[in-house]
Amino acid sequence: MRLRSLLFAPGDSDRKIAKALASAADAVILDLEDSVAAPAKDAARAMVAGMLAGSARPGIVVRVNPPGTPWYLADLAAVVVGRPAAIMLPKSCGLADLVALDHHLEALETQAGLPVGTIGVLPIATETTAGVLALQSLNQAPRALALCFGAEDLAADLGIDPRVNGIYPAAIAAARAMLLLAAGRLGLPAIDTPFPDPRDPDGLAREAAIAASDGFTGKLCIHPDQIASVTAAFTPSAARIGWARAVLAGFAANPQAGVFTLDGKMIDRPHLKLAERILVTVEGVAGR
Repeated sequence: MRLRSLLFAPGDSDRKIAKALASAADAVILDLEDSVAAPAKDAARAMVAGMLAGSARPGIVVRVNPPGTPWYLADLAAVVVGRPAAIMLPKSCGLADLVALDHHLEALETQAGLPVGTIGVLPIATETTAGVLALQSLNQAPRALALCFGAEDLAADLGIDPRVNGIYPAAIAAARAMLLLAAGRLGLPAIDTPFPDPRDPDGLAREAAIAASDGFTGKLCIHPDQIASVTAAFTPSAARIGWARAVLAGFAANPQAGVFTLDGKMIDRPHLKLAERILVTVEGVAGR
């Protein structure tokens, strides 16, 4: 499953879900959290469970409600049987939340007759100040396919705007950097926060290009019109893909070598890590 463009669709709108599932997004996130009001949670859960049962589209993710809410466990119980590619966990506050989710998924997968570990996890790890600070000690992330950066909720937590003239304030920028470092430590891709204005394609293109240069491998989308621009920003050029494959081939041909020469330039183990990350963007991560 590639994770360049990930499109949200509200879980209580069959029309928007159908449109999202028919889109070119790498992944579609059926949302049971922010886009669904409390009185509609039960109906949305049933709708999403039904969509999962009737869809063979790869890359379907479900954003459940946060741990500690009255909907969290009911969301998991309803959707696991439909075998989504991943559960998106909002308001993640560190390893304890991820370990608990892993245990819940293990029990529900077993009950549904699925192999344990079938369903991945996409934690949004920066939506609270507690989650940001917990990144410093996050030395494992069970089932995680990537770490996701969320700026809007964190900004609300801090009482600030997430962007000022297109620039992140200091605290948001710091959280963004911490997420990139945590993802690097865990060897996971990092997914950037949504761009909030679908009517500003130039602003989206600028932000996506900066995110790609900073080390993000994909971006969350809130509108189908954002998909093409986001996908393009996080798709490596043919030359870069060719270089990455040549690096892997070079080390495969010389497994004991710590260094070799490619096109007259020295290639060593850090280049191998970079090549592997480039190809993850191209070939995707494990997941339905």
